[in-house]
Amino acid sequence: MKTLLAVALMTTAGQAWGAPVPDSLEVHWNAGAPDCAATPQSPLQVHAYEPQTLILRQSPCADFEANFVYLLIGSDRALLIDTGAVADPQRMPLAKTVLDLLPAKNGAKLPLLIVHTHGHADHRAGDAQFASLPSVRIAPTELPEARTFLGLDDWPNGVARIDLGGRSVEVVATPGHHPGHMSFYDGRTGLFFSGDFLLPGRLLIDDVDAYRDSAVRAAEFLKARPATHILGGHIELGLDGRAYPSGAQHHPRERPLQLSRHDLLALPAALDGFNGFYARHPTFILSNPIHNLLAIAVAVLALLALSIYAGRRALRRRRKQAQATTR
Repeated sequence: MKTLLAVALMTTAGQAWGAPVPDSLEVHWNAGAPDCAATPQSPLQVHAYEPQTLILRQSPCADFEANFVYLLIGSDRALLIDTGAVADPQRMPLAKTVLDLLPAKNGAKLPLLIVHTHGHADHRAGDAQFASLPSVRIAPTELPEARTFLGLDDWPNGVARIDLGGRSVEVVATPGHHPGHMSFYDGRTGLFFSGDFLLPGRLLIDDVDAYRDSAVRAAEFLKARPATHILGGHIELGLDGRAYPSGAQHHPRERPLQLSRHDLLALPAALDGFNGFYARHPTFILSNPIHNLLAIAVAVLALLALSIYAGRRALRRRRKQAQATTR
């Protein structure tokens, strides 16, 4: 298939894993502000984890999702994982920033491949900024096109490999939050990019059985590989373990972005014990938005019914009292 050949994807063969390159996550991420209008700030923060691995954080003031986007640079091409929540280049100069970060080879910028952890809008809105750029390929965001593009024909099983030139990135299926969710493992750094599958915040569950299977699959995948950190798409928890309100543009005292292999290993058991609505764990929160909305709807209807019943009883009581006084 042409697409498959164009991005040089191959099924994973046996590979010896060396020690990950030295890294740094000593960084204070842009936490937004209580009043964004009164506190001008850069919409995009760039941190060099190491010279060929860049972490880009979209400011909470630019969009409350405050996405993390990852740029991995090989000798032949570069890989961008997700494009964030903002399409407008004036508000979020993602494409310009990424192109400026790319090194040149043979007088031109390295080709860029864009992939996505999943198809939710806050992880692909920035695609529009790259759509007309030369030497940029954008992978599909939805199944079955995405899995075909990446060579995951036995979905959700199997592993695909993206060759960047001297650097290999593996792709593993992790549906449950989204039917087409994927996670990416970088052999150079030992980083596992987990999108919304695992992050320090709300793990929004679409399919709990698929989520549990993905957690087991990801844990098994990392068994034979060094895992330095698990990096998700957002930070939604403070150091006190509490989640920021939905839509908050200020994240004071954020907990670190990185999670560990231990957090991943705790996920299957957490999903096994999930009550179907909400459960708080030390480094993440399980939540089923549909179930929660249904529970709220049922509670509102019950409250409404109770109010109507109480109102009718009060009305009957007043009528009886009025009849008694007229006799």
